[in-house]
Amino acid sequence: MEHQILNDDFFMRAALNEAKRAFDEDEVPVGAVVVCKNRIIARAYNMTEKLQDVTAHAEMLALTAASNFLNSKFLDECTLYVTLEPCIMCAGAALWTRPDRIVYGAADPRKGYTTAGNSVLHPKTSVTKGVMADECGQLLKEFFKKKRD
Repeated sequence: MEHQILNDDFFMRAALNEAKRAFDEDEVPVGAVVVCKNRIIARAYNMTEKLQDVTAHAEMLALTAASNFLNSKFLDECTLYVTLEPCIMCAGAALWTRPDRIVYGAADPRKGYTTAGNSVLHPKTSVTKGVMADECGQLLKEFFKKKRD
């Protein structure tokens, strides 16, 4: 078996696979994974329609699952990968769970956390933007085009 390179693209592909699950279930296609020490410890996708819960964003579900996995409210040494820039609610959850990094794909200029300024996140959390942004954004465009047709 060929050796997998565990980098941001590799883990963003895993998040994108989660987003595709959301797409297939007619949810807004956003996916997230939480990685700790090069291991995916949580996977999630948007389930706001399925659960009838406006807080059931991919990031919220992934952060909760990761906390449960680690039996800790803090996600030290963890990275949250998400296909779309987190909203302010999800950034607030990241503030409290304190992952070392957030890596996101497509920007969300209307509802992303950066509309409120970067101070929304914990000061120790670094952010990498635009990883596989085209692929992540394309899935969202396809979803909303399908909704309009």
